[in-house]
Amino acid sequence: MVRFRGIRKSFGKAVAVAPTDLDIEEGHLVTLLGPSGCGKTTLLRMVAGLETPTDGDIFIRDKRINDTPVHQRNLGMIFQNYALFPHKTIYDNVAFGLKYRNVPREEIRGKVGRALEMVRLPGVENRMPAQLSGGQQQRIALARAIVIEPDVLLMDEPLSALDENLREEMRREIDNLQRILGVTTIFVTHDQREALSMSDKIVVIKAGVIQQVGDPETVYNRPANHFVADFLGHSNFVAGRVEERRGDLVMVRLDSGFLLRAEHPGQWRAGQKVEVVIRAQRFEAFLKADYQAEDGVNYFEGTIKDRSYMGGEVNYFIDIGHKEELHVISMMRSRFFQVGDVVSVQVARRHCHLLALPEEKEPA
Repeated sequence: MVRFRGIRKSFGKAVAVAPTDLDIEEGHLVTLLGPSGCGKTTLLRMVAGLETPTDGDIFIRDKRINDTPVHQRNLGMIFQNYALFPHKTIYDNVAFGLKYRNVPREEIRGKVGRALEMVRLPGVENRMPAQLSGGQQQRIALARAIVIEPDVLLMDEPLSALDENLREEMRREIDNLQRILGVTTIFVTHDQREALSMSDKIVVIKAGVIQQVGDPETVYNRPANHFVADFLGHSNFVAGRVEERRGDLVMVRLDSGFLLRAEHPGQWRAGQKVEVVIRAQRFEAFLKADYQAEDGVNYFEGTIKDRSYMGGEVNYFIDIGHKEELHVISMMRSRFFQVGDVVSVQVARRHCHLLALPEEKEPA
């Protein structure tokens, strides 16, 4: 549905989006994910026609749209501030795009009514935006975007102004509605939970450069590099060297002295420097007195230096020596440890993801 070919955007000498190729399949919800200033909104604005590419081409339905005016691109747009007309009724806000397209009055009435039903706000046509809550206003913005039956729906941080409970509700709302309508959607956010819970595909961006493209499970469990692993979720990074490889099983001796066995395909070789990525939720923790590993592999010992209670889970920070610390997230169904407790921590080999580290240069 949407194709980027060599697309680039610069503001003077500052490169906002490096040369980029990207395909967005029809009917999919694709999230552009990254920190503030990484170029994700600029990429979205180029699709919308609000920014002009410095180089490259953008296609929608195989039609190059670089020179197509904004109002001729048939796009639905939703932004963080809702952008509703405060002096117009809800009916007029939702009907705005249809009136602009000269749709007959009776047809407009039917389309507006159906759009409001889809966002679960029937009967509010005569109210003003100020009479609605923030979540209701966001639903009206969504109704206005979908009522024109757009080829592509563009959403730029649409939930960031809402409180956490409302954000969760609107995440489900948008996800369900997008799947019902089957409208191709480009969603911009810096929130990893939004990206993981809603996306068919995630595009992780750093400083204008795409770092990884994939479905949520792949990007989360098999990050392409340190940045992706660090930005998407709570990760531990422990350095070491490969001791041996047998098929897809790789034995790593960590700099801290512990041994890890990772289940990771690849051309790993003995002596190679690697970084092992382990998600904080993947560990199991026990009081040291209650548990002893059979062979000492994928097993750590340490002292709890800090913890934070989060309701359904607890964050532990465990000193394992050698100036290294593990972040472990434990569900409340397990034991509640105290600061100062000496614990044993284990992790399954399938949860150990390897990243190659640059090799040290030989001295001249």
